[in-house]
Amino acid sequence: MRLHNLIKSGGRKDRKRVGRGEGSGRGKTSGRGHKGQRSRSGSSLRPGFESGHVPLYRKLPKRGFSNFKFRTEYSIINVGDLDRLEAGSIDRDVLVRFGLARSSSKLIKILGEGEVTKAFTVQADKFSASAKEKIEKAGGTVVVNEPAAADSSEAPAE
Repeated sequence: MRLHNLIKSGGRKDRKRVGRGEGSGRGKTSGRGHKGQRSRSGSSLRPGFESGHVPLYRKLPKRGFSNFKFRTEYSIINVGDLDRLEAGSIDRDVLVRFGLARSSSKLIKILGEGEVTKAFTVQADKFSASAKEKIEKAGGTVVVNEPAAADSSEAPAE
């Protein structure tokens, strides 16, 4: 017996063998009951469906707001992670090269967790107040990227 052979007790259920005679306990209707929509093959009702009634989620009022479509997402990097790099200039390319940010991530935000012992010139889209303070205290500088201007093609026609 090895560590990779161990199976957690209750971690795997036995397969249900259905439709193998009434003596098996799951013969004839195979645990689906008699007739009705749920007994048919291919039947699956969407979540919240209440067969002819107005579903609960439509009876209750809407509440709150979600800015899921409109929010700006940042790749988050702490100053403690930057301190592992050599002193000098740090921008998106350097962060991607050292695996701290993905090239696909649109915006980068620097947060203040950790300590800074070297002088950096850090270029990013956003900085927390504590990150800015720590970088400048260590003798570094902070450069905030300008937001990209909207395309002129998207501007409304006059």
